[in-house]
Amino acid sequence: MLPRVKITYANGALGQVEAMADGCLGFIALGASAEGDFKLQTPYTIRKVAELEALGVTSENNQDLYRHVKDFYAEAGNGVELWIMGFDADSQFKNVLDKDNVNGAMALIQASNGKIRGLVAFKKATSQVVQNDVLDADVTASIAVAQGLGDQVTEELRAPIFILLEGNSFNGNTIKLDDLTEASFNRVGIVIGDTIANSRNACMGIVAGRLAISPVQRKISRVKDGALTPQAIYIADKPAEVADVETIHEKGYITFRTFVGKSGYFIADDNLATAVEDDYRSLSNRRVIDKAYRIAYNTLTETLNDEVPISSDGKISPSWCASLQGDVEQAIISNMTTNGNLGNDPADTNDTGVQCYIDHNQPILTNSKLAVSLRVKPNGYAKYIDTELGFKTV
Repeated sequence: MLPRVKITYANGALGQVEAMADGCLGFIALGASAEGDFKLQTPYTIRKVAELEALGVTSENNQDLYRHVKDFYAEAGNGVELWIMGFDADSQFKNVLDKDNVNGAMALIQASNGKIRGLVAFKKATSQVVQNDVLDADVTASIAVAQGLGDQVTEELRAPIFILLEGNSFNGNTIKLDDLTEASFNRVGIVIGDTIANSRNACMGIVAGRLAISPVQRKISRVKDGALTPQAIYIADKPAEVADVETIHEKGYITFRTFVGKSGYFIADDNLATAVEDDYRSLSNRRVIDKAYRIAYNTLTETLNDEVPISSDGKISPSWCASLQGDVEQAIISNMTTNGNLGNDPADTNDTGVQCYIDHNQPILTNSKLAVSLRVKPNGYAKYIDTELGFKTV
């Protein structure tokens, strides 16, 4: 070999990390029909409406699915990854979302390899709804089922998700509407309100689109992000501006509102079906903690079955604990703190919004267990602003 000088490129010094798919959602469409290349109970991934049309889905042969996908991209813009799966008209939420139904929503989650962060489920309204029901009975019967799916995916796949259910067939009776703040399903939300008066559906694509482009800590009700794309939103037969949205909101549903002096419609809040005292009652807190979960899991998995150095007193080496603590914290700092996902004080360089602690006194030699304490700091939200106004005198 001739004498030479060889230069190789070093990589990794900048500490850049691949962006996580925080806005990756899955659509569960009940009442769909197989058309062209679009088959039922088959996962698909698209990035624009044209790709749905290329499968053979149109507003004529799959009105609900097409409409929600179109609304999604009107809100989120082309290029956002969306997973979809259709089911026939006889399907119900409580069956499709059942954690034990391997051909239901679980199949879509597994097809995405856990990439999906949330499911958005809607259905074609039918005449099977009992006249006196405030919502389609299948909706209320599916809340616990959906929570079970979310818990199962978290425990077994280590890929936590949330589920938004369409408030199908809401009849406008806010008094008889179930109070979700008395429940304990902090992975499930129900959306009420649509762009068509007297619609039995909800504008799920609009909510999903706003979610997909919002960072995990951002409330989808943030006014600064601007009004939603629809020119009108109704709650049953009434425009949102005159409907009883306060009661719907207070009972823990996701709905829509307007503001005096501002044009357009906004999401009222990001409630989930659980008690007000629940740390994960808001979708924003749910998404933040789930992102931290995924990061911590990926980081700590690297240590699984690894050797753990033992100090002279028979306990875990303190320096090893400190090193692993640092790895976990740095992973969350790189993926969350730097993206504004956590409520750290930007004026305090020592406040990273995350704290990991591993007690070196653990008896790992006897039980092979390693306990890790991890805390992340959420953002606060200006939900109630009280202002004292008066005249200024000399």
